[in-house]
Amino acid sequence: MSEQFPRKVLVTQRFFDAASLSYLQEHGCEVQIAQLADGQGDGDLSEEQLLELLTGVDGWIVGHAWITSSLLAKLPRLQAIARRGVGYERVDVNAVRAAGKVATIAVGGNDASVADHAIAMMLALGRRLGDSKARMVNGDWAIALGSELYGKTVGVIGMGRIGRGVVRRLAGFDAKVLAYTTRPDWEYSLEYGVRYVDLDTLLAESDYVTLHAPLLEETRFLINAAAFGRMKSSAFLINTARGGLVDDQALLEALLDGAIAGAGLDVFLSETDPTYRATTDALLALPNVVATPHSGASTHEGLQRTNLLAAQCVVAVLNGDTPPASCVIADGRGKFSTEE
Repeated sequence: MSEQFPRKVLVTQRFFDAASLSYLQEHGCEVQIAQLADGQGDGDLSEEQLLELLTGVDGWIVGHAWITSSLLAKLPRLQAIARRGVGYERVDVNAVRAAGKVATIAVGGNDASVADHAIAMMLALGRRLGDSKARMVNGDWAIALGSELYGKTVGVIGMGRIGRGVVRRLAGFDAKVLAYTTRPDWEYSLEYGVRYVDLDTLLAESDYVTLHAPLLEETRFLINAAAFGRMKSSAFLINTARGGLVDDQALLEALLDGAIAGAGLDVFLSETDPTYRATTDALLALPNVVATPHSGASTHEGLQRTNLLAAQCVVAVLNGDTPPASCVIADGRGKFSTEE
């Protein structure tokens, strides 16, 4: 157990709520919340800027900063790294283990927020909400006919916590659900009327295709030009997962060519690859694209849950305990090591 009090905890994420702050303070932590410039996230900070903030810190609640071996080697006092989110492609988990530190994610905290967001995008696209408002602003009040989500076929790619949340919500729309996953749960499929199919079948039959898969080497550009060629021209694509799952240039071409009807995008390739910025700008300019700035998980309720989960993980590590197993992505501490 750490003998140093107060333990210093740095938060480099916005919207850290009072209850989570109080939790850390009640458990002997001195909390510093980084003051970032407007529009700046911790993923925009250089290693030098991070080191300036993190020197002398025991626990770090982080968003999208890169966790590298170079950074960790210069932070001997840092013990706990808690992501306020669930993706961890920017965390070098091997470096965390090698440095004897612990890295965690906030599993389950934002599932409902992202599932709601995916449904909202389906409804906005089908009912042409963005396009209608833009027309009205320009004085055109003519009715733009949309389409219902009710009774449609929705293809869900990835059946983890968020994908399942989307399926439960779709039950209220009497939707037919197709699912593509490497881990089919047959009992779940019977309960919710899910039909597991291969990817080609899902793309060909779905009116909406919604992505909820992790970004891995084998899933990068899972939705590419060939995939758009298999989809209905009346179909919509929803991506609230990771930008790298979709080839955004191929998506732009599919939308311009009328290969699909529209897209709802909360994530973009340009978030990690600036060379795609022009592609992102072109997508945003289209009337049949509904877009948000990677905010699917950002609700008051969702952030309160993930803040508290991250805070609980930090306190557990600083106390010499083990956070919930589902939250731990790397643990380099002797007997607690996840490599054992």
